[in-house]
Amino acid sequence: MKRTNLDTWIETTERIPHLTRENLEQLQLHRLDEMLKRLKDRGGFYKDYPEKLASLADLRNLPFTTAADLSAYPGKFLLTSQSEVSRVISGATSGTTGPAKRVFYTEKDTEQTIGLFTAGICEMLAAGEKCFIAFPFTGPFGLGDLIAQAVERLGGIPIRAGFGQTFGEMLDLLKETQPETYIGFPVTLLSLIRLCGEKFPINRALVSGDACPAGVMEELEMALGSKPYPHYGSRECGLGGAVTCPAFEGMHLRENHIIPEIIDEQGNVLPDGEFGELVLTTIGADAMPLIRYRTGDFTRILPPCKCGGVTKRLDTVSRREGELSIEELDSQLFRISGLADYRASFDGRLIIEARTLSEGLQMQILGTAKTVYPDLQIEVHTSSCLHSDRPMYLGKRHIVKA
Repeated sequence: MKRTNLDTWIETTERIPHLTRENLEQLQLHRLDEMLKRLKDRGGFYKDYPEKLASLADLRNLPFTTAADLSAYPGKFLLTSQSEVSRVISGATSGTTGPAKRVFYTEKDTEQTIGLFTAGICEMLAAGEKCFIAFPFTGPFGLGDLIAQAVERLGGIPIRAGFGQTFGEMLDLLKETQPETYIGFPVTLLSLIRLCGEKFPINRALVSGDACPAGVMEELEMALGSKPYPHYGSRECGLGGAVTCPAFEGMHLRENHIIPEIIDEQGNVLPDGEFGELVLTTIGADAMPLIRYRTGDFTRILPPCKCGGVTKRLDTVSRREGELSIEELDSQLFRISGLADYRASFDGRLIIEARTLSEGLQMQILGTAKTVYPDLQIEVHTSSCLHSDRPMYLGKRHIVKA
């Protein structure tokens, strides 16, 4: 089996002739110490941290950084001058309350992200092929544009679809351009496939920006005729964090830029293989490095990959929302072939507003939802999904709390 392209990219960018676990961890410790020294000199949020560690294991002795810290003290995390900042992402995500987080990037940061995207996308894209990019295009350093640059570096042709258009507008663009590949949200892709009603041009996909529940991934695989490539990223880790290799078993982390940890509810570091919260230290970040950032995402680190890659892999990543989560609902409800999209909310009852491709699915949706949450009062409302409709979530899917 072909080794992950991510390891090859690390060898090239870090000038390591042959990547091993030992020299990768040596690189991590060296980069971590360089970062700690810069942070100490800066005198910002991390001014009381040591400027050097004896080993990577000593990292676990440092305090955690939280989303609340980023919201409360955004300027104290910035390590470069404002003139060097090329991009700021600011805004609340689903479930966020209080001040929004602000994350800063320099051109070096975005160049590293393009490199990661290139390593992941080349697993599925050949030169000359078109790629339908269904992510927002918000400027020269926005997510959509960075993906488009990666596609172009591989000799591909980016189709800048964007996000937020109607299904009809996206389907018209698909029909006009006939792309072979797709990058975007997984549920949006499934909705487009089901709405197409004729031969769907896309046969390979990299899905990101949201959780990838098993049921959704299985439906996509059956429709595309190939396994989708999941990707994990967040604004805190530079938009790109981990990508899938041809083994399709977990996502390889860009460990030259990120040190991962998995912790339990008490903050104790768990051994590889155990599920817990993902914590990231972004040793490659230029503008805004973070130490032991609690992502709120839950996963585990898998054993070494059968592709022969050295980099650690994340299992499927989920976002905990208390007792209720939309991920298991998505996994079960989207096995119903006539379901195009739905929105879930909770006000003491679970309310599902579903858009369907055929009539008479209300009771099937209700029965399936009951298998996930048998003790809840559940209401289901259905309507026909039209080409004039837009996706019901314009970001991460979540159960909306009243």
